[in-house]
Amino acid sequence: MSYRPTAKTEAHRAAQHESLLKAATAIVAAGGFQALTISQLAKTAGVATGTVYKYFTSKARLCSEVFKLATEKEVNKVHDASFPALVAPCRDRMLDAVTTFAERAILSGRLAYALIAEPVDPAVEAERLIYRKAYADIYQRLIEEGIAKGEFPPQTASVSAAALVGGLAEALVVPLGQGLPTAEQPGLIKAIKQFCLRAIGG
Repeated sequence: MSYRPTAKTEAHRAAQHESLLKAATAIVAAGGFQALTISQLAKTAGVATGTVYKYFTSKARLCSEVFKLATEKEVNKVHDASFPALVAPCRDRMLDAVTTFAERAILSGRLAYALIAEPVDPAVEAERLIYRKAYADIYQRLIEEGIAKGEFPPQTASVSAAALVGGLAEALVVPLGQGLPTAEQPGLIKAIKQFCLRAIGG
């Protein structure tokens, strides 16, 4: 008779997996993906190395899951800012989306740098491309809506959206990598918002 995990066992496994991911994310937030290893995670989480391997078969798998969890959260925040329950002009929602991305990135600091620009394993880079497209899809949908409503001039929305994603990332890479003084943060965010509006003719 084959073993079948009970509901209690499955719940424990899910909780352990979540706990390990949270600990792993904290390691990345402190030192980037280069600091995240199976042994370091085991030490941080207070478990045996073998326990970690039960959930993540390799460092690449571990980093990929951390990246996916952290980035998915940020994509959802940008989506919610772009398409709120109370519909506002597309221009305002674009500004809200850009502000949300920039402010959260600056607040996250080292973690945001790791997600946006840190050299990573090919498996993580593949996830990065997937989520860059997820951001672009949000901006494309918003730009297309703005064009239809006459708020933005006619343009190839997919290209404009992809350019926005690249521009946002590039504008934040150096500040995130070097650490941006608090006094300079509002000015940077304002400049990014101005650039994005000009880029799409808003």
